[in-house]
Amino acid sequence: MEDDNATAAVDNLVTEFNTYEDFLDSQITSLDLYYLEDEELARQLVELGYRGSGEVLKREEFETRKAAAEASRLSKRSQQKTLASVGKELKDNFLKALAEREEANRSGKMTSIIFIRDRNSLGQEISGYIDYSHRLKTEAFEPYFNGKKRLLPRPTDLSFYNWETQVSTSNSSTNYQVIADNPNGLLFKNKRDRKILNVDPKASPGDNSSRTPLQSDLYVQVVMYDHVTRRTT
Repeated sequence: MEDDNATAAVDNLVTEFNTYEDFLDSQITSLDLYYLEDEELARQLVELGYRGSGEVLKREEFETRKAAAEASRLSKRSQQKTLASVGKELKDNFLKALAEREEANRSGKMTSIIFIRDRNSLGQEISGYIDYSHRLKTEAFEPYFNGKKRLLPRPTDLSFYNWETQVSTSNSSTNYQVIADNPNGLLFKNKRDRKILNVDPKASPGDNSSRTPLQSDLYVQVVMYDHVTRRTT
């Protein structure tokens, strides 16, 4: 616990001061300068631990931690930029659910499958299963979160069916293999951990998976299937 507190204290110092010289100067008193009459010598004494009332922190450690802190800051900023849902005012339950899962699906912590049933631009009823993680990596999602486009299943998604034309397709994705010949219904096998995700509402969705029906004002029917990939140790 004490080690954690000490580390936190050092990290705070690194964040507070832009340069190592600024850090050293913060520990030099006017009395030190009066007697030493040399600012550089005063800095050296602080670095060696002979002057100053705070943490003794070597230049190398300061600069290493400073670089790490800057890298962390840039990483967080970059991550925020890649999230299409950041800063959007989301009112529909489905869009909120997509936003809640966006980071996890982009990073690979989760691979969600979205079932959508609705009508296309021709008024035809369509339904299908969408690999959310795959779609996030292959198209811009800002228009969906802005309400300028509607997320609908396509013939290139995991599964697609047009109830009027009776066109039916199924395609494996980067995350899932489609098992369409199962007598009890459609199954999806996760390619990373090889777990089976069962989309039958009367059955269990499977290990590390969950099924969440959503009430949406934008679609006739929406169901989210979330699979958390168990890390191998």
